Amino acid sequence: MSEKQFQDIKKRCYNYSIQIIKLIDSIEIKRIFYSLIDQLLRSATSIGANVIEGKSAHSKKDFIKFMKLL
Repeated sequence: MSEKQFQDIKKRCYNYSIQIIKLIDSIEIKRIFYSLIDQLLRSATSIGANVIEGKSAHSKKDFIKFMKLL
């Protein structure tokens, strides 16, 4: 993966996270859905962390493993 492709993926992950945060902020959430919304927020924002961690993988096999998490 080239550096340009990596930066593109990183930027798209960041924008996706921001969109999810804005969506959650814009809706009225009933207490019964708190755990579901929390899971949505954590999973949406963890994608970028997995991409960053995958980029620093020690081998191509490790990199592929992290990218499969997406």
